[in-house]
Amino acid sequence: MGLKARSGTYIRFLAYLLVIVLINLAGVTLFVRVDLTGEGIYSISEASKRMVSTLSEPLTINVFFTKNLPAPHNNTERYLHDLLEEYSVYANQYFNYRFYDVSPEEGDISKEARENQELARNYGIYPVQIRAIQKDEVTFQRAYMGLVLIHGDLIDRIPTITSTEGLEYKLTSTIQKLHNKISALLSLPEKITIKLFLSSSLKIVAPYMQLGDLSRLPGKIEGIVERVSAKNYGKLEFQYLDPSTDISLEEVLPRYNLLSLKWPELSGGKVPAGKGVIGLVMEYGDKVREIPLIRVTRVPFIGTHYELVNMSKMEDIINENIETLIEINEDLGYLADHGTLKLSGGLPSDTVRKRDTLSTFQNLTSQGYTIKHVKLKDSAIPDSINCLVVARPTEQFSDYELLQIDQFLMRGKHLALFLDSFQELVPKDQRSITSRGVQYVPIKTGIEKLLEHYGIGIRRSYVLDEHCYRQTLSTRLGGGERPIYFVPVIQNEFINKDVGFMKNIKGLITMKISPLEIYPERIRENGLKAHQLFASSERSWEMSGRINLNPLFMRPPKEEEKLKSFPLAYILEGEFPSYFAGKPLPEKKSENEEPTKEGEEQGSDEKTGVDLSKIESSGKIITKGKPGKLFLIASSELLKDNMLDEGGKSPNAMFILNMLDYLNNRKGIAELRSKEQRFNPLIEVKGRTKAFVKSFNIVGLPILVILFGLMVWFFRHSRKKRIQMMFQK
Repeated sequence: MGLKARSGTYIRFLAYLLVIVLINLAGVTLFVRVDLTGEGIYSISEASKRMVSTLSEPLTINVFFTKNLPAPHNNTERYLHDLLEEYSVYANQYFNYRFYDVSPEEGDISKEARENQELARNYGIYPVQIRAIQKDEVTFQRAYMGLVLIHGDLIDRIPTITSTEGLEYKLTSTIQKLHNKISALLSLPEKITIKLFLSSSLKIVAPYMQLGDLSRLPGKIEGIVERVSAKNYGKLEFQYLDPSTDISLEEVLPRYNLLSLKWPELSGGKVPAGKGVIGLVMEYGDKVREIPLIRVTRVPFIGTHYELVNMSKMEDIINENIETLIEINEDLGYLADHGTLKLSGGLPSDTVRKRDTLSTFQNLTSQGYTIKHVKLKDSAIPDSINCLVVARPTEQFSDYELLQIDQFLMRGKHLALFLDSFQELVPKDQRSITSRGVQYVPIKTGIEKLLEHYGIGIRRSYVLDEHCYRQTLSTRLGGGERPIYFVPVIQNEFINKDVGFMKNIKGLITMKISPLEIYPERIRENGLKAHQLFASSERSWEMSGRINLNPLFMRPPKEEEKLKSFPLAYILEGEFPSYFAGKPLPEKKSENEEPTKEGEEQGSDEKTGVDLSKIESSGKIITKGKPGKLFLIASSELLKDNMLDEGGKSPNAMFILNMLDYLNNRKGIAELRSKEQRFNPLIEVKGRTKAFVKSFNIVGLPILVILFGLMVWFFRHSRKKRIQMMFQK
């Protein structure tokens, strides 16, 4: 009997053990993770899943991260582990990652760790210094915190990872860039030429310029080009050209912006007078990139200092220029005539152009797009462009130019319009500014009639808002804050979260913005969808007629009925109807075309004398377009440097970049970028609510504690009486 009982116990134990093993095996392959964060920070997005699941060549991620780092860097390592693990769950067979053991340099390290450190340095990953607090003391520690991506024959890296913020976006965008680069390189019909222009005459004067390595420069650069070419499918070709011996190069040199040196006799005639040229040129087709090889510095009281470029960085420089030459990114059109804002600013002394510069916008968009300048006065919009940005045009569009914009939209392309209602005219004379002030002249370019035909318009006014930016005044001006009503701050409740790329944007700041008008009947007739992106608060009003943006003279209106919310940004989607449908086809006019004189035969050909104007012509236009998108906001201020941050982390920068991605059918990338938007403003409440919450915290909570204590005492007292009654019986 005892033997039978023991055998039953063993069987149950083995059964339980088998169940536990099976549960663990199932957990390894069929695990479930629940991300409770509002933005899904700890779950990869659909764009990342799609990217790693469609890899066509092997992708290896080598991570060099020092272990046991102090907070918060240890959390970064753990997040990176979890992130790559989730990538691998959704990836195909080409995805692989590995963490290398890299111990701190201080103390005794193993042979494996030393080899891994050397491997990291070969990839361009170097240790950084981090701060740690140990035993109430601030100490510094050197740590490796980077990774390398190897996709096919290409290599890219993220050298320093000090935060989890935006890490998934960096990884996915880098993988996409490598994928695009592979496709672009393999499709190149010709090789990229790298030309080293180095006059042999410079080798004589080089020792006097502290450039002793100049004679070995051709061999070094040729070796670097060979290594880079091997990593880029052999698409690079090196040429060494000596202008001192090859006279034919004198005709070629003016095409390039190369450093030219000229010197008199030196060292008592030992070095004869001469001249020379030095520089590196990368060329593919009609695209050229010049790389300076000597840095010239003029130091007061010391003289001119010459220094060769760091050869250890030359490989990275060549790789960056390859990406620019072959244009691995999608094209983004930018209208560069009709008085639009310039992407690059003017001279430092040119305050107006410096104020209106879009260099930050250009730098941010260039990370994912290749900006193509479009000049409607010269040619039509290229078919390679999927989206055209128009920023504050001030000159009138001809009907022929409006036809180009209209037909661009009809072809299923997309428009991003940043249109100003007024143009600021600042008097050059300082006294005139004091007497007359800045004038605001309405801008009429002709685009307005296209927009009204589609079903949307711009009101000739500025939106002022009580919820606005507040300027901190100096003590000289009395201190405190002054509201700048023409800089509305968009609150979270007035942002449309139904549009995917706006989901995680919880606040924006605008400036000198005009309200938009939707014409519902026309939108319905055209079969379009209008999505309002954001609006001003319910405490906003309009300034029209005589515009004066001096904060000293602006006050909210006393009439409550004038305060309301105004729509400020829209996206229209659908099959747009052409404005020119059923109308005579406009013709392009020559700039040198002169008006016809009275009595002169119109269109008469000088040779034949035939009146060409009597020959009727008709062209085929698209009257009903393919599905396209039109973004409209009546302010160009959002694109300027003072409204965007260089890192692209602010809500304003996120909004602009997400909008462009959405228009270029990259919705997944847009949602991925704003996924970790950490700007979480508090919910605005009214004064009565604030007073109630304050009073409740001061009085209500103590009363609740007292009531809870009385309730506990009552239950204990009742229980005590019940026990006494039981024993009395």
